[in-house]
Amino acid sequence: MVDLKRLRQEPEVYREAIRLKGVALDLDALLALDGEVQGLKQRLQDLQTERNQIAKRVPKAPPEERPHLVARGKALAEEAKALEEALREKEVRLLDLLLQVPLPPWPGAPAGPDDAANVEIKRVGRPREFPFPPLDHVALLERNGWWEPRVSRVSGSRTYALRGDLALYELALLRFAMDFMVQKGYTPLTLPAYAREAAFVGTGHFPAARDQVWPIAGTDLYLTGTAEVVLNALHSGEILRQEELPKRYAGYAPAFRSEAGSFGKDVRGLMRVHQFHKVEQYVLTEASLEASDQAFEELLQNAEEILGLLELPYRLLEVSTGDMGPGKWRQVDLEVWVPSEGRYRETHSCSALLDWQARRADLRYRDREGKVRHAYTLNNTALATPRILVMLLENHQLPDGRVRVPEALVPYLGKEVLEPCA
Repeated sequence: MVDLKRLRQEPEVYREAIRLKGVALDLDALLALDGEVQGLKQRLQDLQTERNQIAKRVPKAPPEERPHLVARGKALAEEAKALEEALREKEVRLLDLLLQVPLPPWPGAPAGPDDAANVEIKRVGRPREFPFPPLDHVALLERNGWWEPRVSRVSGSRTYALRGDLALYELALLRFAMDFMVQKGYTPLTLPAYAREAAFVGTGHFPAARDQVWPIAGTDLYLTGTAEVVLNALHSGEILRQEELPKRYAGYAPAFRSEAGSFGKDVRGLMRVHQFHKVEQYVLTEASLEASDQAFEELLQNAEEILGLLELPYRLLEVSTGDMGPGKWRQVDLEVWVPSEGRYRETHSCSALLDWQARRADLRYRDREGKVRHAYTLNNTALATPRILVMLLENHQLPDGRVRVPEALVPYLGKEVLEPCA
């Protein structure tokens, strides 16, 4: 959510943000409703002032004036009750609209309606030239018996079950990512894979991306698609000390997405599944662009180092205004080369959201001057499986169909090559 005071003072800034991010929102209607809410609040305040004055006058008034004053007080009370009901209804509508207002993007973001406007920043590593006909990851899975195809009969489409060395490899990758983040000074957390609605509103997943989230029937809980949802709500309602910032967390949780709207996309293999596993980076900083920019570069560097240790060729993309989402100040995606597709695919998304999430989630701290301020939030993937397995299998495959293990993962797996499953 944005600063309402600034929205009133600088509506054109947000009008431009709405245009750049392609948000379907009538800002004039929002401001008109805000005016109505302010008017009702002022009228209620005036009514309360008059009621207080009458209450003071009644005991001292002549007997013949008291019935008139009491009647006036009752009339004011009835009017106030009606106005309070109208105010509550309008405030609910206003909040719903405010939750849709996008954060103005940073000036360096490419202007464009979708991912076609994203701009490549750099490439690291060269795609491998194979001296043999390479297999795609599904062929490698089938050839080595590394996945269990029967699971689709049990759990439906877009599910996966790994076998043998690949099952252990997935677990090794997740532990590797957590250890890496701990070495960088992040506090590790294992987290629930569900949260209440307020947590999704806090991150901005609700109301915009509600169709991607599965509700848990009979409860007020929803399955999370990223540990960010829970991490972002941990300090909700607290007032931290500035000296406590930045808060750096590495959160692991199973993740779930409905994949609504993705019919026909990546239906084969491990690229797009309903349940996956993710280690998420999350930082809560003081409210300054300097602190946010520093944390952003840190999160980005962490992801690049992880991909380097996995020995994967990748590139960085500056994400356009229309592709970054309503709450983002800046977003840089990392994409890894997929040999079978001859293109790069996203594995990480590094985002700075300034105070947009903090206002929604009530994340605050007291600065050194004693002023309570909303913090800034940032997040990025550390590692997500099984998608990263697609790149690891295809880029590190050997002529005989086995797969080489990157040196950094050998201590976790205890072997240098993934062997077929008997």
